[in-house]
This record gives sequence, C-alpha cells and structure tokens, in this order.
Amino acid sequence: MKRAIAILAAVAVLATAGTGVLVWQLSKDGGQRYPEISAYAHGKTVRVGPYFYCDVVNLDACENPETTGELTVTSRGPVQLAVDPPISEAPWLLLRTYEDADAPVAQEFRPGAAKAITIPTVDARYGKLTGIVVQLPTLVRDEAGNEFPLPHAEWSVRTSWEPGQEYSESVTDFHPAQ
Repeated sequence: MKRAIAILAAVAVLATAGTGVLVWQLSKDGGQRYPEISAYAHGKTVRVGPYFYCDVVNLDACENPETTGELTVTSRGPVQLAVDPPISEAPWLLLRTYEDADAPVAQEFRPGAAKAITIPTVDARYGKLTGIVVQLPTLVRDEAGNEFPLPHAEWSVRTSWEPGQEYSESVTDFHPAQ
C-alpha cells in the first residue's frame, strides 16, 4: 500500500513537472509575434504592432493586422519614439507627416544607428506633426531591372492635438489658447 502511494506520488510529481515544461515551451514562442514601436508624449505611451508585415523575400506573403496607434501631443514637448531591436538592427525609415507638408519628411537609419528618436511636434516649415510611420525597406527589382526600395513592414502612429492648442505660422508664436 505504501509502495503504491509512493508510485502515485512520483507519477504526480513527474506529470506536474512535464506539464510545466510543456507550458513553458509553448509560451516561450507564443509571446510577441512581431516587433513593436512605442511613442511617448504628454505623459502617455502607446505601443504599436505593425500595420502590415510581409516576408522579406516574398512581398506577396503578408499579414495585415492594420494596427495603428494614436497619441495626444502638445507644443510643449516632443514625441519620444523607440523601436524594438529587430527594427533598429536593420535599415529602417522614419516618415513624419505634417499638416502643411505635401509629402512625408523621411529620415533613414543604418542598422544599429538608432533605437530611439526625439521628434518635435511642431516644425517651422511644415507646422503640426500629424503622424509617424516606421518602415523596414526591402530592395526589389522590376521587370526592366530597375532596383528600388519597397517597405516589407510598417508601423503607424497618428497624433491628435490636445484641445485648446492654437498654432500660428511661426513656431515661436505657438502657444496654448488663452
């Protein structure tokens, strides 16, 4: 009888340990599936997964979670943007959109050059910041042999302005509404 109880106890301990190891193995890869970006401004942080994410070799093999973030900003402080290591360790692009710009303002980063960027919310030439886009480019070749970059992954944060913020043409004249 004592031997049977000892065997049952040993089986229970082994089963519990086996279950623990199995759960650990399954959860190890079940975490974050894609890299994320985070943006901080005005006391709030938003973490965002990709809007789309394609296989770097086959740009037709994409997943489109269409994730976007929104961050409230003011003229009193910049946006702090941080990118996860899989992004920062590759060549990546930062596109900033402004209310008075005809096209996004682009900035390229070499692998390992930047993990975090400070982005002013007001630009003297283009006005208020309306959004931030991070892209991972892939060099592709068309039928004519021309090479050009296309993004295989993209993350997006839209900015909204705190109510009561007024903007005049000069950045030095930017002030909260009285």
